[in-house]
Amino acid sequence: MTRSPAFEIFRYAAILLALAFALIPILWMTSMAFKPIPEWTATGADLTWWPKSPTLDNFRFIFGESTSALIVALDRTAGKPILASLLSATFGTIIAMASGTAAAYALSRFGSGQNLPLALIQLRLFPPMAVMIPVMIMWSFLGLVDTWWGLALIYGIVTLPFAFWLMKTFFDDMPREIEEAALVEGCSRFRVFIKITLPMMRAPLASSALFVFILNWSDYLIALLLTTREWVTIPVYMASLSSSMTGQLYGAKAALGLIAAIPPVILGIAIQRHLVRGVTFGALKQ
Repeated sequence: MTRSPAFEIFRYAAILLALAFALIPILWMTSMAFKPIPEWTATGADLTWWPKSPTLDNFRFIFGESTSALIVALDRTAGKPILASLLSATFGTIIAMASGTAAAYALSRFGSGQNLPLALIQLRLFPPMAVMIPVMIMWSFLGLVDTWWGLALIYGIVTLPFAFWLMKTFFDDMPREIEEAALVEGCSRFRVFIKITLPMMRAPLASSALFVFILNWSDYLIALLLTTREWVTIPVYMASLSSSMTGQLYGAKAALGLIAAIPPVILGIAIQRHLVRGVTFGALKQ
């Protein structure tokens, strides 16, 4: 069926409109990150899209190097929150993917525990606050409050259902004939899983890991409740950026937002060749 020129024009216009809607907040954050203090506190006609006098002072400020007299010095810099987010999100992703992948493979290949998938997804049906109250008590008893490994552990538990469901779908779509041939040749089930199955699942593993990492990286509620000062993450630290003289430090928040966007972008670029295969894995299966 041949599409009319009017339909093509409308389609491309809709795509450009959606793209602009998605990019405008990013462009505004980028512009705000390089504006000096008088510009990001301006209102009305003085408010501009692009900085008139670009500066790196917002980045210097969050790392404790700014000498501006308009805002007071921070009692802590962004270095440790960035480290806390990297450690907790990375190790939380490793925990979730390792546990979720193993459980998904076992259920997909052996078929036992038919109610297990529903039981796992029910972990995400509870209101977060209802779950976090007993978690806070347990973590306090175990000495895991305000530690990055305590955050990593709870991140791994919370995102486990996503890792499990994603990987189970991929394992279900993967042909079993190759594994069965290896078993006939004398390979153990564990060796088949390590040497054959996992290498074939690189693309699904990469796309699932990126999704889980972004969930952990952007978490605010869990980090707010389980950290007090030493190991606060980027979202919690960003919420504390304010001043009695200027109110919300929008320039500093925008600068920190740009820095926070770097790890997911780098991870996405590093595994981009696997992403399309991971998303479409099993789509053409007959």
